[in-house]
Amino acid sequence: MQDSFDVTTIVFLALAIFVIWRLRSVLGQKTGHERPPMDPFTRRDTVDNSRPAAPGADNVVRLPTSGNDRPAPAAPVTPPADRWAGVAEAGTPVARGLDEIAKIEPEFDARGFVEGAKSAYEMIVMAFAQGDRETLRNLLSKDVFEGFERAIADRESRGEKAETTFVSIDKAELAAVDVRNRVAQVTVRFVSKLITATRDASGKVIDGNPETVVDVTDVWTFARTLGTRDPNWHLVATEAGQ
Repeated sequence: MQDSFDVTTIVFLALAIFVIWRLRSVLGQKTGHERPPMDPFTRRDTVDNSRPAAPGADNVVRLPTSGNDRPAPAAPVTPPADRWAGVAEAGTPVARGLDEIAKIEPEFDARGFVEGAKSAYEMIVMAFAQGDRETLRNLLSKDVFEGFERAIADRESRGEKAETTFVSIDKAELAAVDVRNRVAQVTVRFVSKLITATRDASGKVIDGNPETVVDVTDVWTFARTLGTRDPNWHLVATEAGQ
């Protein structure tokens, strides 16, 4: 009976030792260097505290970007308050309108625009006098062209001829600038000196004077859709100025 008890005890002890050994081999044992369970709210990068921090280093965690990491864009440079000097006074509605254009097209050159408007003004006035429809078609909006074309056709139907000589453009200043839905409208007030006359079919002067220089003031509005490949501005409205 004692022998039977001893054998049974030995078998159970051996079995227990085997089970404990298997558990230890599968689960391992604590060594004091285990990593704690991962906290999803802590930063994932590791820090080597044995090395001194680099100058300017901080604890900000930089979020990953899509694709390759790119350097952060430089902070926008505040344009100078007098960047429209010679064209518009700072703080005026015209200057604010130019600012709106520059937000969409930063390379916009207001001075260059004024010079271009002066050239367009002379070309349009001369093309109208000469009945040059092709030149007008390229410089005018559809509605304005149709109005000019009707005036030319009426003049031609009566056998009349317009004569215009450009003497000078004394002033070209921005009167208004407006941007809506990416369409910019810039109104320019022109003060010029012209010699104008209209002759009938027989050559008699029926309007103007071919020997007299007259002062002419016109207020014209040019328009263009910003941010497009087409760089051309078109005349969209005309009126006589005071």
